[in-house]
Amino acid sequence: MPIFLQTNGMKKILIGFFSVIFLLLLILAIYNWWLSAISIIILLYFFYLLIKQSVKFQKEVDHYISLLSHRVEKVGEEALLQMPIGILLVDEEYTIEWANPYMLSVFQEESLIGTSIYDIADELIQMMIQENERKIITLHERKYRVFYKREEKLLYFFDITEQALIEQKYEEEQPVIAIIFLDNYDEVTQGMDDLARGSLNSRVTSLLNEWASQYGIYLKRVSGDRFIAFFNEKILAVLEKGKFSILDNIREMTAKNNLPLTLSIGVGAGSSSLPELGSYAQSSLDLALGRGGDQAAIKLPNGKIKFYGGKTNPMEKRTRVRARVISHALSELIQDSDRIFIMGHKYPDMDAVGAAIGILKIAQMNQRESYVILNEQEIDSGVRKLLSEVKQKTDIYSHFISPQEALEINMTNALLVIVDTHKPSLVIEEKLVNRCERIVVIDHHRRSEEFVQNPLLVYMEPYASSTSELVTELLQYQPNRKIDILEATALLAGIIVDTKSFTLRTGSRTFDAASYLRAKGADTVLVQKFLREDLDTFIKRAKLVEKVEFYKEGIAITKGEPSESYNNVLIAQTADLLLAMENVEASFVISKRPDDMVGISARSLGKINVQIIMEQLEGGGHLTNAATQLRDITINEAEKQLKAVIDSYLEGGNQS
Repeated sequence: MPIFLQTNGMKKILIGFFSVIFLLLLILAIYNWWLSAISIIILLYFFYLLIKQSVKFQKEVDHYISLLSHRVEKVGEEALLQMPIGILLVDEEYTIEWANPYMLSVFQEESLIGTSIYDIADELIQMMIQENERKIITLHERKYRVFYKREEKLLYFFDITEQALIEQKYEEEQPVIAIIFLDNYDEVTQGMDDLARGSLNSRVTSLLNEWASQYGIYLKRVSGDRFIAFFNEKILAVLEKGKFSILDNIREMTAKNNLPLTLSIGVGAGSSSLPELGSYAQSSLDLALGRGGDQAAIKLPNGKIKFYGGKTNPMEKRTRVRARVISHALSELIQDSDRIFIMGHKYPDMDAVGAAIGILKIAQMNQRESYVILNEQEIDSGVRKLLSEVKQKTDIYSHFISPQEALEINMTNALLVIVDTHKPSLVIEEKLVNRCERIVVIDHHRRSEEFVQNPLLVYMEPYASSTSELVTELLQYQPNRKIDILEATALLAGIIVDTKSFTLRTGSRTFDAASYLRAKGADTVLVQKFLREDLDTFIKRAKLVEKVEFYKEGIAITKGEPSESYNNVLIAQTADLLLAMENVEASFVISKRPDDMVGISARSLGKINVQIIMEQLEGGGHLTNAATQLRDITINEAEKQLKAVIDSYLEGGNQS
């Protein structure tokens, strides 16, 4: 009987069918027995034919199944042994127990049995230990997508070399847009005659065209000081490898003619949308210019920004017109606000506190409720001395509040002014940055990747000596310019501290600001009183200097005792002191801070860009003055990281 007739349902139907027929034949036999007999014979004959056909069908099915099983078995064996898919069977100790012929051909071996996975690829070991189900690895210059079956200890290898090459080609041919800007072009060419200006343009354009031709870049000059360039990701990778050498070429060429002309390059990459690339390029250029120019910035869609160059001190390009415009804009924002909060960075120095007091005065001139946020538990001795003087002036000190008190005040229509930093992670209370919708940033540091989101007003001038200098200029354009002697002294102290008594990063505007404050009664004797230190601090600094070592020529490094903490002012002073020593081009001081973080203070005479070095360690600052703070790390580990970054910096030709 056929298989489909052998099911219980079909058996019942057949039995019922034959039973009914047999019953009908019995009834027929009552009336005509011979007709009934003939019918029974015919019925038996058909039943015989059914049985015969069933046996034949069963044989054919058995033959078909046997043939199919043989073919499937042969195909399986063929797939296992001949298909271009690698298979490895390993044991618990990552030793190969079996490999199909394809894998033998990959390694050009007659047998891999007994070979350890450690001898084949470390990536496979990591994949198996971490129990990753899939991973792409490289074997013998070919790429494979590997699938790992943990329970069976099986590894499947699919060759994706051609696919990877196509993907790589696609990525390399993605478009890139760059905007090239000639820093100080207007200032440099202002006093030139037509012949000299034409000669300078010719030399710069020729150098840029040679650079573009060398790398296959399309370059077009769109204005006197601006170019636009089109190329692809492959060319960008080559330019990054060369650290954008065109920056050095232009600087060296113009320096020979005593012209302080440099390049700033903003690059937009990582998107197939041309409008987005153009937006990224302009944003990158703004960032490069905000950091002082003479550098290239690359902005990616994920928000990451890479910097190259930045080897020279930025030239002073501020104008009094800009200071006046910013001052008036700040006044309008203050007048449109119900209350003003002023906050500097953690462990504020004299510059941060002096600038905060200056902004407090501006808010008072505009008759608005204002507060300076300060954690008195996290200040150095100089600021503490300043604060003791402020406490005697109740009209000023009454406006100083703690971060906890600030969080309890209603922030509706409040204005937060951040001074001497632009990084949310470095402010005294980061929660205030997240709670306040209206923010102003006033800072003199070069702009870094981390920045306050959507500020209403930004006054960042890396050409300024200090934030106190910027605030002093803003004060001069307020309607009521009368300031107290102590307020003027606090601002002057900020300038003196950040310029190391007018010896570093000092421009003509710095002396103008100091002259204005002195005219308002700033007490230089009181400033010296603030800056005096006790004997313990002097001894601590002397011990740090005693342990100095030269890591490379001109690079001095010293570190504090692991069991002892040092405040940031002390390590900064130590770095400054080392810089005054013979044959020291850059100094680095590493020590444990009171908050259990490891701080690194870096100083330079300008030949080495310590800002670039500190940015690699999640810090920042200026070309000659920078620092960083590291969490969950020892002093020795921080020293190793610092040396590795210094090595990378020096190998890159003093660029980032």
